[in-house]
Amino acid sequence: MKIQDINKEILNSFRKGCVIPAVPLALDENRKFDEQHQKALIRYYIDAGVGGLAVGVHSTQFEIREHGMFEQVLSAVSSEIDSWATLRGRTILKVAGVCGNTEQAIREARYAVSAGYHACLLSLAALKEKSMEELLSHCRQIAAIMPVIGFYLQPSVGGMALPYDFWKEFAAIPNVLGIKMAPFNRYKTFDVVRAVCDAGKENEITLYTGNDDNIVPDLLTEYAISTEEGIKKVRIKGGLLGHWCVWTRKAVELLNEVHALLDSGKDIPHELLTRGVQITDTNAAFFDTANDFAGCIPGLHEVLRRQGLFKGTWCLNPHEVLSPGQEDEITRVYKAYPHLNDDAFVSGHLSEWLK
Repeated sequence: MKIQDINKEILNSFRKGCVIPAVPLALDENRKFDEQHQKALIRYYIDAGVGGLAVGVHSTQFEIREHGMFEQVLSAVSSEIDSWATLRGRTILKVAGVCGNTEQAIREARYAVSAGYHACLLSLAALKEKSMEELLSHCRQIAAIMPVIGFYLQPSVGGMALPYDFWKEFAAIPNVLGIKMAPFNRYKTFDVVRAVCDAGKENEITLYTGNDDNIVPDLLTEYAISTEEGIKKVRIKGGLLGHWCVWTRKAVELLNEVHALLDSGKDIPHELLTRGVQITDTNAAFFDTANDFAGCIPGLHEVLRRQGLFKGTWCLNPHEVLSPGQEDEITRVYKAYPHLNDDAFVSGHLSEWLK
């Protein structure tokens, strides 16, 4: 599958910049796949106005592979996206998480294509001992199967440092659709932007933020990169974020607001920067930064549970639970920033989504 095979409406939405939540996994009290609540979650995202959904990624729990659930989850989500998006007259980019060694990644990419996914988010976390050339060879083999979104994952949750030289070579690979930058590090984020510009791919590779700790500044900043061809001005267009899998309606409104502001040429209001810091504070509670992200996934589940979209916070790993004090932190940011949640939107549609 090639980039040109993607529906033009979907591709244009991605290029403009859209909200792409990293989809959590719905489980019941027996830690079995809860298809009813998984469908409700997908319906919520589509009605909230997202442009894409990423499945089989960190927020979906990498353990779905160990539990033999990878194909089941990807298939169920793909089918529900098609069904609900058609009902709403929408088109949605479907992104499949692909990881593991090359043999596993090839198998997952092939299945993703067969299940109707348009692109893969390619994690290199399992290849930490490989050379740069081996990493690039791995990426080329997956890009030969389907469009690839590169993924710079922060080391604290399993990623590795990837230098400028890697990203410049990666940008030259055919069939690279975009790059999600999530090193949670401004220096390393800049490496990727500069590498894409130096490779001459700034008009072909769309940049997305995965820096959940810096969402608003990432979206507002224009980079002016000095290259041999002159100054190239580029922006991070949208977000592929775990943080955006909760309070998603507000995320869509935020991105629309940012795009309208940038199109207008007006100065950035101080309030928007203040709101950006507030969003970072909520992310600290959801992602459990106080405990090195130990409660990241259950923290997201807890927000969805409070809204009625999930029945509980269960993860496939029974030891993956909310950290001590994390529930209180989530309550704190709920009270501190009521303008950031979309509880009213969810409550108004929940019964329909759960049908």
